[in-house]
Amino acid sequence: MRNFAKLIITIALVAMAAGSALAVGVPNSAVVIPRVFNDAPFSVLTVQNLYPTGICFTDEVVQPAGWANLHVWRLSQDGVSPMEFANNDGFAVGASVRVSGDGNGEAGLQITPWWSEADGRFNIRTPDGEVAVFGGRLPFYSFTANHGKSYVKGTWVHLTMIYRPTNDMDATNPATIEYIYDDGIAVSSGQLPFDEGNPSEDPPHGLWGILNYAHAGGYMQYNNMVGQPAGTQMKTEFCGFTFVDLGAVVSIEASTWGDVKALFR
Repeated sequence: MRNFAKLIITIALVAMAAGSALAVGVPNSAVVIPRVFNDAPFSVLTVQNLYPTGICFTDEVVQPAGWANLHVWRLSQDGVSPMEFANNDGFAVGASVRVSGDGNGEAGLQITPWWSEADGRFNIRTPDGEVAVFGGRLPFYSFTANHGKSYVKGTWVHLTMIYRPTNDMDATNPATIEYIYDDGIAVSSGQLPFDEGNPSEDPPHGLWGILNYAHAGGYMQYNNMVGQPAGTQMKTEFCGFTFVDLGAVVSIEASTWGDVKALFR
């Protein structure tokens, strides 16, 4: 994970060198929203929110149960409500994640759209190990298909998302997002462009980016709880949180960003 630490430091230095004004500020806490999906309402849920040291969800099956429970956490500046990220707020967010236990499901990072706390996922899944990004406003990308990556339960990986708005925010110059998956060998999606969004919803939500207003954080979704014996658990831990405010418009020279990419070679 040392390359990732270098990456975040470099991102911060590049942002300062570009002279971009701080847009959203930095988080000082996290808030938890349990049971966004609550198909197994009798389950025993244990939450530890010790941000910035760590966050942990442990969910235990109690029958009768349904398909899935979804629990999320969100970056915050007051410990009460999630931070709101505007369409033109540039930022990089990351965390180390580990899934364990005898139950299976999905976990990872999120940048959620304004209409849903369930969507917009940088997703690691067990038991098949698929690693992909999808949902909400996030451009689809598969680390399994493009890089042969497969998550192994019980191991730590570091996930990063870097959102870069532009001056124009239009079809020829949309915002972009980059995903980085680091299981000891970091790989990047490169900068992926956003599509237009829904013109009938602008204003107030904007176009060609994450839209107003997004939340950022992480999640655990315990799948197939109805098919698991009572006492079966899924556990997801988060630590190593990283966040950089990149300003309202992220302008990075190609040569400078090439220096960042060199960290992963």
